Amino acid sequence: MQSINKTLSLLIALTPIVLLSGCSSEQTSRQTVAGSDPLEIPQNDPVAKRFRESTPQNPTAVESAIELSEKYATLSEEAARLRHENEGIVARNKQLDVQVVALDSQLLQTRKELAEANDLLIEMRIELNNWKTDILGFRDEMRDAETAQLQTLFRILKVLGGQVDAGEAGSDGSGGVGSAASSSSRSYRD
Repeated sequence: MQSINKTLSLLIALTPIVLLSGCSSEQTSRQTVAGSDPLEIPQNDPVAKRFRESTPQNPTAVESAIELSEKYATLSEEAARLRHENEGIVARNKQLDVQVVALDSQLLQTRKELAEANDLLIEMRIELNNWKTDILGFRDEMRDAETAQLQTLFRILKVLGGQVDAGEAGSDGSGGVGSAASSSSRSYRD
């Protein structure tokens, strides 16, 4: 972009110089001599100079100006095209910046939600472990309560005069309770 600006400023600065130098210098022209014509045309003859064709070897100031103006036009078009592309790139960059800001805020929100969910999962795992511990402890308490109930039932049967099997009740009545408790604990384990 800077090189295009430098080139354009150089062309603009040199155009008047070329125009002025082309107008002030004398134009030299060559005589056209026919190969079969033995007469020589004097070089200072103004009438002869009018009818002679000029074959310029160097471009004239007008031609140089036209060529420079054509180059200037092409460079101007290219500069305009590059400027338009630059504006498009700048617009796209701004759009991406807006998207980055939006996505950054979403990312922060997602990280926050993820941390909260992770904390919640940790808390739920702790509560689940506590629940399992409580259930296992409650199972032992239930076993103890059933054993106590069976012992009480055997005592009630003895007091009422019921018959208690010697194999089940044992010598003092605790054998039956133990076997009943072990059978109840087996059923809980299954």
